[in-house]
Amino acid sequence: MMLRVHTGGLALFFLAAAFPDVHLQRNDSSVQPASDSELQVQVYQPVLQPSESVPPIGTYKLENHLGEPCIKATMGAEYIVIEKKKAWYFNLDPSRVRIGGHCGKETAVLSLTLPDNDTSLQFYFRKENNLFYVDKMTACVSPVPVCPGCANKTYSGFLANDKLFTAADGQSFKCRSKTVLPMSPELKIKLVPLQIQAFTLRKGRYGEVVECWADFHQRVIPIILGAIVVGLILMAVLTSLFIKDRRRQGYDRL
Repeated sequence: MMLRVHTGGLALFFLAAAFPDVHLQRNDSSVQPASDSELQVQVYQPVLQPSESVPPIGTYKLENHLGEPCIKATMGAEYIVIEKKKAWYFNLDPSRVRIGGHCGKETAVLSLTLPDNDTSLQFYFRKENNLFYVDKMTACVSPVPVCPGCANKTYSGFLANDKLFTAADGQSFKCRSKTVLPMSPELKIKLVPLQIQAFTLRKGRYGEVVECWADFHQRVIPIILGAIVVGLILMAVLTSLFIKDRRRQGYDRL
């Protein structure tokens, strides 16, 4: 029996040497097939972070039944979870997001979810006259427990009956400043930066920009303050010249 095994091994060796392109596969019973647990896809669950970081920016597009773009949003989204009076943070990863929703003539929905549905963010759009806006938002996140022994918990919330990100049809709402939206006592959503448009998107491109108040204030207030400073300087210079001129006239009289 031992001779047969040895002879078979020599035969395989000479066969491999004679035909180098032939690959021989070893039949070894010690190699076990992967177990069912190893073949299972690992479930992704958000991990909250104790410190804040800049969320990655993604562009999300949704098309209507005709294949035409009807919603477009560019933003970075951060979930702010309040647990035991402490803030925890989770950034939405654009590379993992699944885009869903629907588009109608007067209503539209943009739904952003992670593959395991443990994290979601929905925007509900409404078109009224010549304006569009977001009148409802929902969000939820089911992260890994923040402390050992803590139970799994889902943080969720919503905003309703609001007119967020309002712009004329064919225009886009844009805000470079951070937008923090309180969804519930335990959950906030921060969007930074944000550009969003719904219903009418010519060639899938953003239309004329409507600036948010925060950006307007940041842009205009320095200009106003600068103008005030320049005005004060001019007033000081003119006052000084006026006083000098009056003094010179007084000396001529003497």
